[in-house]
Formats: sequence, C-alpha cells, structure tokens
Amino acid sequence: MLTEEQISAEYPLHFLVWQNKFTVLSEELKKNEHDKEKKDNRGRTPLMLAVTLGHLESVRVLLNSETNINVENSEGWTVVQEAVATGDPELLQLVLERRDFQRYSSRMAGIPVLLERLKEAPDFYVEMKWEFTSWVPLVSRMCPSDTYKVYKKGSNVRIDTTLLGFDHTSWQRGNRSYIFQGRSDGATMLEIDHDLKQVYCEEMRVPEETVEVLLANQESVSQRLTTPIVTTYIDTDKISFERNKAGVWGWRSDKSETVNGFYCKVFGATNVELITKTRTEHLTESDKARCKSNKTPLQNFLGIAEVEENQNSTLPPHEVLVNSTNPSNITPEEYFDPSVDLKGRDIGRPKECNVKVQKFRANLWLCEEYPLSLPEQILPIVDLMAISSSHFAKLKDFIQMQLPTGFPVKIEIPLFHVLNARITFGNIFALDAPVPQVTRIEDGPEMACVLDESLFEYPPDYIQLGTAGADGRRQFSMEEEDDLLQFAIQQSLVDAGTEKEEVDIWEALKAQKPSRPTTPSNFVGEEERQLQRAIQASLSLHQSSNSESNGSEGNDSPESDDLQRALMISKQEQLEIEELRMRDEQVLQDILRLSLTDK
Repeated sequence: MLTEEQISAEYPLHFLVWQNKFTVLSEELKKNEHDKEKKDNRGRTPLMLAVTLGHLESVRVLLNSETNINVENSEGWTVVQEAVATGDPELLQLVLERRDFQRYSSRMAGIPVLLERLKEAPDFYVEMKWEFTSWVPLVSRMCPSDTYKVYKKGSNVRIDTTLLGFDHTSWQRGNRSYIFQGRSDGATMLEIDHDLKQVYCEEMRVPEETVEVLLANQESVSQRLTTPIVTTYIDTDKISFERNKAGVWGWRSDKSETVNGFYCKVFGATNVELITKTRTEHLTESDKARCKSNKTPLQNFLGIAEVEENQNSTLPPHEVLVNSTNPSNITPEEYFDPSVDLKGRDIGRPKECNVKVQKFRANLWLCEEYPLSLPEQILPIVDLMAISSSHFAKLKDFIQMQLPTGFPVKIEIPLFHVLNARITFGNIFALDAPVPQVTRIEDGPEMACVLDESLFEYPPDYIQLGTAGADGRRQFSMEEEDDLLQFAIQQSLVDAGTEKEEVDIWEALKAQKPSRPTTPSNFVGEEERQLQRAIQASLSLHQSSNSESNGSEGNDSPESDDLQRALMISKQEQLEIEELRMRDEQVLQDILRLSLTDK
C-alpha cells in the first residue's frame, strides 16, 4: 500500500485537497509546477475530489486558479452534479457561478473560431427540419417540430427558427433570427425578434471576471437541491452500423430511399442505448415522495428497464462515521492506491442511483453525392448551435462517430426515453422552393447559390436594445433546456388526461381521457363485463337447475334442456368475445408497428 510520502509525490494537489490544507494548496498552485487537471486513479481531478469531499475552501482556491469545471468523473457525473449531491447550498452556488462563467467565456472564444473555419467553405443555404417523434403516438401529438433555415456567406451565418421554448403551459412560438458576423478580430452575434422588431447585439469576446448576469440566483440553487440529479446520454461504445433490408422474406435486398430528391442508402445503428441516471441522496424524504408522485401512469406503462443501484456503504459495527462525505472512512492510502479494491465503497454521500436503459435503433439516410460537405460546412454550424442547445449537442456527438460513407440527409436519434429527434436536410441552395434573397445557380451538375449581403444585417426600422442576455431576458443552460423539454412532454401528457389512474394502453395510444364511451379501452371493458355476465348467468341457471331437479333421474327434463342451451349460448358468446379480443390485439400490434415506421 502507498505511503503518505508516495501519495504526496504522485498526487500533490489531490493530497492537499484530501487533507483540506487550502492555504498550502493556494501556495502550490501559484508556482505553476503542477498539473491542475490531472486525474487520480479513481478518475477525479483535484477540483472534482474537493467537491465530492465537500471541502469548500479548497474548492474556492481551485476555482480561483482557473481549474476546468466542465469535467466529468469516471462515472460520467459533472462537477455541478457532485456539488448538488453534497447538499451544500454555498458550495453549489460557488460552483454554478464559475461553471456559467467558464461556459460563457468558452462560448465567446469559440464562435469566432467556428466562423473562421466556415470562411473558406463554399456559401450555401439549407433547411434542417427537426421533428420530435415517438413510438408512442400520444407523445408525438404533443411534441413540436421546427425548421432551421441556415444561411452561410463567407464568415457570416444566419439561422432562422420559430420554436422558442416552453413556458410551463404551452410551447412558445415566434420568429427569431440569429446572425453571427465574423471578423478578423472577433465576431458579433445579433438576436432579432421579428415579431417585436427588436434586436439584441453582443460582441463575442471573453468577459471580465465580474459578469453580474452570470451569478447563480438562490432560486436556481434551491431548485437543484430539491430535485433529483439526472443525466441522459447515448452509450456510443457498442454502436455498429449496417444496411437496412427491404422486401419480403427470401427476397431481401439493401434498402434505399429518396429523401428530398436525393438517392440515399438506409443504415440502421444497432446497440444504441439511451441511459438515464437519477440520483436522490441529497433529497429529503418529502422531496423524494413529491418527485415519485409526479410520475405519470403513462411513464409507468412505458416499461422502461429500471435498475436501482443503491450504493449505500454498510459500515462494520465497530466503525464510527467521522465524516458525512467519507462515510466509509476510506483512508488516503486506500483511495490513492490503484491496487486496492474498495469493494463498492466510495467517498461522498452514499449514492442512491436509479439507472434507466432503453435500447433504440437509430436510422441514417446517407447520400454519397450530396452537394454539401459534412465536415467543412455542416459540422461548424452544428458546433455553433451545440454551444447553447442540448439537442444539437446530442446530434454533434452522434454524427462525429465513424459513420458510413455519405452525407446524412436524414438522421433519427433518441433524445429521451420515448422521444426521438428526426433531422432532415432539405431545400439545399433553395432548389426545391424559392427563398427571398437567395439566388440559386444550376450549372450542369454543379449546384450553388448567391446570398444577398442584407441577410446578415437587421432591418433599419428595428430597435436595438443592447446586448443579448441583458434587459431581463432569461438565458437557459443546456441542463435547464433538457429539464424544460421533459417537463413540457410530461405537462402535455397531463393535459391529455393521462393523470388519471385508470389510464391503459388503449387510452395512451388514442390520446383520449379515460371513461369516454368511444375509447377502445371501454370497449374492452364492455367485453369483459359481457363475459362476466354470461358466466354469471350460466352459473345461476346451473345452480337453479340443480336445486330444482334434486332427486330427479335422467337429463331429458325441460330444465336440463334449458341449462344446456344456456351453456351453449354462453360458450358461443365466449368464443365471439375471444375472437373480438384477438382482433383488438392485432389492431394494437398494427398501431405500434405503424408508429415505429416513418409516416
């Protein structure tokens, strides 16, 4: 086992954090002799270790030394999520403020670089249609769609959108344009509200330390400390691609389809696992009960595989709990020695973690002769949007994998448990439908377009209101955007009536409230009631016949004939009801099968 001297030599900053010697830590960081981002053998940087142990002063020293806060530990948890798990509001607020500042700085520095990458690429116009779909038709009905119109000319980019977000009651629609103007010394971002004829202007430069708009408010801190910690991601390690097949059994061939006029090979991505981890160790019992009661019956019905990973440490009877963030009393010699198996023990609060795994089959429509370049023209745009959009971030992660040859004209990937995103590229160079200020050029097989310079300026009669993000406008982080979308879906389900306990598969598929006379669920219930009445009637006749014919011999009496007829009628009714039930099951299977295919 390692000695303290060996630990200090191998992990000097980590060891000071473990001991919470923040004064010495500050002096060591000033020397710039140590790797501030080095991970220990458990996958934690000094900052991650300090947060997990709840050492507030060490966290403050490390953050003041500009350590990277946007890192994950070996289990995929971020610094912010580990800060929430401590339940310490002061620690969480400190971490949130620095996280927001670093993200803002990264965004300011990253946009000019992306625009410079685009500068040499050919100009283009393309539309990206986003459709949020689901294998559950009810959910698809409640989900929005939007078409991003993308204009690129030199180092200028314009993106038009109409879906703005969710305001806790309904989807917000509007007419917004985001214009990025690249320059040699930086960039400018314009956010144009065409409905209000207002413009917000922001210079893309790294801000000073004192950016008041980035300070985390008490409401945000409280909200995080009273709700579960949730992370959703696609496990890309096992994904493989193969051609989809078409045709009947025995005559199978590689599947191809035409998408927006382009011939595409259809590929399926197998072993796509959408994993959601939820932690609740920081919640009170009342918070846990409230969160559990918010789960809708439809969510229970969906049958997502859920595995509870309670990582509570069981202390031997003679052990005494000396630190709530080190409940297993792990020694530094144990923690820093890679040869020591901690046998499920860990620092930090004992984890209460649920893991939900759902397998999807993502689909790709790839065209080998598409007139756009994925790495040169589209990926910089996706990178640009991924800075502030979690959905574009998931798209970016997916298309950066080793895809088969071709441009992904159409992509279908999972976002949440029952929600997929279907992204389709169309109207390239405005060839399918005319677009104002875009002139399409067709020179034989070559296609291109010319964009008017005025596209990248705001109309002169619009009012400029200062910097984007100011004037009281709310800017959401990617985690909040994910939370809002999931809440929107849940709210839509509640609005559709699924909050009632008697919701079943039929009501879910038909998006109708319970107890309506025309729903298939009531039809099935009526079948069951008829069957029960038939059985009850036949039993009553049988009992009545037995009581009236006690001591009689033979089975040729009128009562016996009546009983036989009643039983035959009952049996016939049962057969008819069974046939109806089987037909209804077939209808259900057809509905599910059709909902899984493109409409």
